[in-house]
Amino acid sequence: MPELPEVETVRRGLMEHFDGRTLVKVELRREGLRFPFPEGMGPRLEGRKITSIERRAKYLLIRLSGGLTWLTHLGMSGHFSLLSAGEERASLHAYSLGLPVGKGRHDHVVVHLDDGSRVVYTDPRRFGVMDLLDTSAEQEHRLLRHLGPEPLVEEWTAAVLAATLRGKRVKIKTALLDQKVVVGIGNIYACEALFRARISPLCISSTLAGKRRPTKRVELLVTAVKEILAEAIESGGSTLNDFQAVDGELGYFTHFFQVYDRAGQECKRESCTGKITRIVQGGRSTFYCPRCQR
Repeated sequence: MPELPEVETVRRGLMEHFDGRTLVKVELRREGLRFPFPEGMGPRLEGRKITSIERRAKYLLIRLSGGLTWLTHLGMSGHFSLLSAGEERASLHAYSLGLPVGKGRHDHVVVHLDDGSRVVYTDPRRFGVMDLLDTSAEQEHRLLRHLGPEPLVEEWTAAVLAATLRGKRVKIKTALLDQKVVVGIGNIYACEALFRARISPLCISSTLAGKRRPTKRVELLVTAVKEILAEAIESGGSTLNDFQAVDGELGYFTHFFQVYDRAGQECKRESCTGKITRIVQGGRSTFYCPRCQR
């Protein structure tokens, strides 16, 4: 599933193309994705101008004129493709069978813009989400109201994380994936951040927090999370299965993995002689070095 860096990469790509454009026509080629589309979604979108695109956790919030927000989530395999006027570029994905983008059986939403270009949403597994909401009521939306802090804002500090971890008996890797603790980190980046901070994913969260002030280890972890996410965004995210940016480019942070998907290989940390181990936590693979992560 695309995590924060991948969604941010998509947001930036869409913003370059969408900003200031008007939605002329919206084709809905099925009744919904993971959930049914809201009633009248196509007509309600048509004629509205895109004013901005924001991200909240892994959700894209496409701001429209008239105080409406088009919420989207890419799910497991969703992606947007951009086509300029008259362009019939073939998809890079095998499941499109070489058909032009917008004409494949997994191309579920096609948006026609006022400059003649199109934006196509493709999702073979149909785990994505689309909804419409009043921007003023966003904080109460059922998919957004439970979300914790964003990791890349200045306000998310070691003190904030430590306060959240106090009293939690879950393992720190599990805590980092809890969207009420902090949003969007995801499995890959949790593994990489814990490695950079030299913290074992098996550590109990409360032992890292500190009784009154955040421990040095929590400070290192917050710094590592921010650094890893920023570096991943700069690399266009990580492409493991289906992810690609809106221009068809793949994410290249995969080439910088220190522990993820490296089970049995030597640790890359200088002077460490350990080997990367894979364990399962909460049904997900965790990769770490037992020698230098304590």
